[in-house]
Amino acid sequence: MSLRKLPEARTFQRPQNFQWDAPSDVLARWAEAPRAAASDDDTTISMFEVIGEDWWSGGGVTAKRISAALRSIGDRDVTVRINSPGGDMFEGIAIYNLLRGHPAKVTVEVLGWAASAASIIAMAGDEIRMGLGTFMMVHNAWGVVIGNRHDMRESADLFDGFDSAIADIYEARTGLKRAAIEKLMDAETFMGPSEAVKNGFADLIDDAIGADQSDAENSVAGVVNARRRMDAALAKQGVPRVERRRMFAELAGGTHDAAPTATHDAGYSDVFVERFVSAFKPH
Repeated sequence: MSLRKLPEARTFQRPQNFQWDAPSDVLARWAEAPRAAASDDDTTISMFEVIGEDWWSGGGVTAKRISAALRSIGDRDVTVRINSPGGDMFEGIAIYNLLRGHPAKVTVEVLGWAASAASIIAMAGDEIRMGLGTFMMVHNAWGVVIGNRHDMRESADLFDGFDSAIADIYEARTGLKRAAIEKLMDAETFMGPSEAVKNGFADLIDDAIGADQSDAENSVAGVVNARRRMDAALAKQGVPRVERRRMFAELAGGTHDAAPTATHDAGYSDVFVERFVSAFKPH
């Protein structure tokens, strides 16, 4: 049990017609942020990707991966380093429950972003440290539901339950009044280190924590993140996640072989992004 005696978070069966998504502005801003370097410490778990399966990189932070890491660490103290825009709420809650059940101390270090589902995970820390210039972001559950009007009405009730479960986690960890937490979630609130500490979402500011990465790593990340920025722009236009994935798959299949060698796997140009996004703007 966590040293703070945190309650186990409510879990839900994933609705068959539900697809997770994240706020487009968060994805876009996170994609442009510096990345944090991995640690060689075998008691450190790094979460520098989206929460859940990442369609873009083939990676992502999953409960299965974290469970395996914790088994390897055993009964030792663990440090969790986070720079993530969030993602799949279901995976975030599962990871929170894994960490809150760890028998030794869990220290969470926010190196850049702990947004959305990543903020849920951060709440499992016995101690939460935030570096200068970092952010914690909380909001109501996001997702895409496909179906008719009956599905939509049922989904609204489901989302009420999701939001309530998330608020339970924040309330238990922060000690804030329920109404104050719900207000922060409704407003999609970004908190810097000082505000996060004031509100109980973090314990202290550590100016030794920072995001850093080699040029080679930044170059690789840049290719994936250029596509993420384009994805975020489409999301901002209201294009559902499943449709965005389909369009990108078709574009990759139809344009990759025709491109000059120098441009292969270099991401899409800004001009292409602008033209592609403009197709979805109302006229």
